[in-house]
Amino acid sequence: MKSFDTASDRLITVDRTACIGSGMCTVYAPGTFTQDEEAKAVVLTPSTDPDDSVRTAVEACPAGALGIVDEA
Repeated sequence: MKSFDTASDRLITVDRTACIGSGMCTVYAPGTFTQDEEAKAVVLTPSTDPDDSVRTAVEACPAGALGIVDEA
């Protein structure tokens, strides 16, 4: 599992093994997620999306490969 810190007080995780490359994360939070050459999710830092967009992207992942841990 890969984890990335963002500019806010949260940790966004991507389970690259579970990621199926649907791209839903990039639709809902394009300032936070991109896809690599394998179409796997990658977290951009710093994130430029509001928290609600990031949470929507995490919830929309059909593989459940994304997570958020609030550090505050």
